[in-house]
Amino acid sequence: MSTTKILITGATGYIGGSVLGRLLVHPESKSFEIVALVRSAEKAAKISTLGVETVVGDYDNLALLTELASNADVVFEIVDCDRLPPNEALIQGAKQRFEATGKAPILIHTSGSALIMDDAHGLHGNHKVYSDLQSDEIEALPDTALHRNVDLAYLKADKEGFAKAYIVTPGCVWGLAKGPLVDLGVQHTQSMLIPYLLKAAIARKQAGYIGLGKNIWPLVSNADTADLYIIVFNAIRKNPDTVGHGRDGFYFAENGEFTMYEASQAVGKALKELGILDSDEATPFSEEEALKYLGPYWFVFGTNSLSRGERSRAVGWKPVDGKDDFLASIKADLVEVLKASPQK
Repeated sequence: MSTTKILITGATGYIGGSVLGRLLVHPESKSFEIVALVRSAEKAAKISTLGVETVVGDYDNLALLTELASNADVVFEIVDCDRLPPNEALIQGAKQRFEATGKAPILIHTSGSALIMDDAHGLHGNHKVYSDLQSDEIEALPDTALHRNVDLAYLKADKEGFAKAYIVTPGCVWGLAKGPLVDLGVQHTQSMLIPYLLKAAIARKQAGYIGLGKNIWPLVSNADTADLYIIVFNAIRKNPDTVGHGRDGFYFAENGEFTMYEASQAVGKALKELGILDSDEATPFSEEEALKYLGPYWFVFGTNSLSRGERSRAVGWKPVDGKDDFLASIKADLVEVLKASPQK
């Protein structure tokens, strides 16, 4: 049995930990040699009990990233879709791997559907719907689009032929993470968007949204997202010539969509049901409130981003968690937020 050397970054992260958990129970896991880059020595020690080789380091150590990638047949990059130097270091490692072996390594990079977002300020839901099969339309996106700078580096590597790049592009990922790394207490269990809205509502004492809250985002559960990485990975291993890569290698992750008003309503409802707020009504943030409670990237909460994962489904991905599940999950997110910061 031949061995597949796998490097995973983001192993303690919300998505990365769930992907690693699936690799550990993969039917071919005995043929995998998995190396995980981990920032914390304490967490690395715990992860190593799962049979994973851990290396303590971070994304500022570019030489280490290059070295690790140079020894990998497959790289799962699940840390940072906006910082170019660390990703370039991984790509350089892949190039060294190719030069040493003559075989192009597999780079599975994580982007995000903010790549296609607009600046609707919550006033409407009118936005072009992008399918991951529309390679020309994706290629025409401006270089200034969010995440695009890093995506382009992977696309360039693929075009030059020393690596094969596959770009998983989730919408709003939701739901509490589960699995062996959660059980060990080393994995982040929550996404960003809903906890942000929950914390803002607690501080503001009322749920909120941007503009009219009419803007629309795609949704996808943590479990379905992690499954997509494995589906793509399996498809590449089984029949690589039929799996799109490079400009044809975007894999959108979505299974429904929601308006920000609907999400904010669910936030208000959860807070009222648990006795944190007296009213479940959601009202618009002023710009000052948005900056105060949501931070400098508050405007993202007012954007549209409409995607269709048709290429993802074509390789066998079958997401199961939909909009009703998403809205119902917000209460569980609130319980986690309150555990971390109990209300008096």
